[in-house]
Amino acid sequence: MNKALALFTFMTAAALSGATFDDTFLDKTMRVDYFHTGSQGKEIVALDHVVSDGPWPGSRTRLVDETNLGKYFFDVLDRDTNRLIYSRGFASLYGEWETTDAAKSTAATFHESLRFPWPRRAVQVVLKKRAPDNSFHELWSTVVDPNSRFVNPADLKPAGKVWTVFENGPASQKVDLLVLGDGYSEAELPKFHADVKRMIGRLFETEPFKSRRSDFNVRAIDLPSGQSGVHRPRTGDNRRSAIRAEYNVFDSERYALTYDNRSLRDIASAVPYDFIEILLNEKQYGGGGIYNFEATAAVDTGFAEYVFVHEFGHHFAALADEYYTSDVSYETGGAEHPEPWEPNITALHDPAALKWRDLVDKGTPLPTPWDKEAFEKHSREYQAERRKLRESNVPETQMDELFRREEEWETRFLGSQKYARKVGAFEGAGYEAKGLFRPEADCIMFTRDQVGFCRVCSRAIERIIDQYSRP
Repeated sequence: MNKALALFTFMTAAALSGATFDDTFLDKTMRVDYFHTGSQGKEIVALDHVVSDGPWPGSRTRLVDETNLGKYFFDVLDRDTNRLIYSRGFASLYGEWETTDAAKSTAATFHESLRFPWPRRAVQVVLKKRAPDNSFHELWSTVVDPNSRFVNPADLKPAGKVWTVFENGPASQKVDLLVLGDGYSEAELPKFHADVKRMIGRLFETEPFKSRRSDFNVRAIDLPSGQSGVHRPRTGDNRRSAIRAEYNVFDSERYALTYDNRSLRDIASAVPYDFIEILLNEKQYGGGGIYNFEATAAVDTGFAEYVFVHEFGHHFAALADEYYTSDVSYETGGAEHPEPWEPNITALHDPAALKWRDLVDKGTPLPTPWDKEAFEKHSREYQAERRKLRESNVPETQMDELFRREEEWETRFLGSQKYARKVGAFEGAGYEAKGLFRPEADCIMFTRDQVGFCRVCSRAIERIIDQYSRP
């Protein structure tokens, strides 16, 4: 965070301290929906509508976001006083799409939402975008009057049965996680319940979630689809499921999300939620996660629990992918790398100013040496075999066996490095072989190895838990 932004955050937070939550807001959620369109470098935002999004789930005191995370950021300002009353950072499908090759020649529109406590008086909502130098610039602004006839305060009838996985306290003092299922037929709802308990069980067996379990509430909604499974364009398994999740996002065969933000938000509005994870009733390996938007995981693969936890790391704590040898849809290989905003990768322009420098032991060199060449040679062979199997449309059990062999090799290889289990700066991260660095040799954000989150990722996760659960 630059000095000017830090001073601004301090001053506005101090100004806010004079007014209570109840003075400024009602105990419900306002949702501002808009269309985000881009075409060959042009970016346009247009208001869709403003509606109620159910009960307010968040903190009544931590309303100003000081994490400095997200490619996008929005402020909510009291219209009469210009006082900052709420802010949040986030990432989006549009923000990912614009980094793909397709964005150079085609136009696309995505539906997005901003959620904040329902203001008692008119507010100005300011949407900002992060520049390469990490400064934010205004992209769009609109005034919202909660008493206007163009604002709809009515709540929706729940789309399905709501049930509680576990509850530890009031929503305002806990992280509220909502689990949805997609591609479950009516007859498969008992399977959905079992899948929720299995996946949530794995998440809270993983540190730091394990130690912070009491800071969470977890709820779920039963959403039967017309038939089993979700849309898989590459295999011709065509579906229109309840949430309309699908594989092949940005033409990546394993990337699975829903483009239908409005339906997702309408369904989720039945419960107080901060974060959403969608379980896909599928056997094909896949999932996805976007910071402060959504996360998904296919439930019936051999590595389903790993995918669930990994993708939740993206969605929950803005963790970047640390791997760099897999096929991705994004453009890579840039000559220069600005410092990433994600907390777990760095361009290491100044080792003395490394953002996790306090976790590096004395004597650990920066950058930190590891046998990168041998890893990449093995990875090229593995990726070639993976592509061949996927093109042959082999049963998922064969893919799982390949993943298991890879897990065994990587665990052994990375665990044998001189600086294994040390925090440093290991080159190769964020889809880039050169110029970006990860904190440890191995981490759940780098491989499928059963090593959990590294110390840098764990600290980032705890920071978000504190943001939503601490008074």
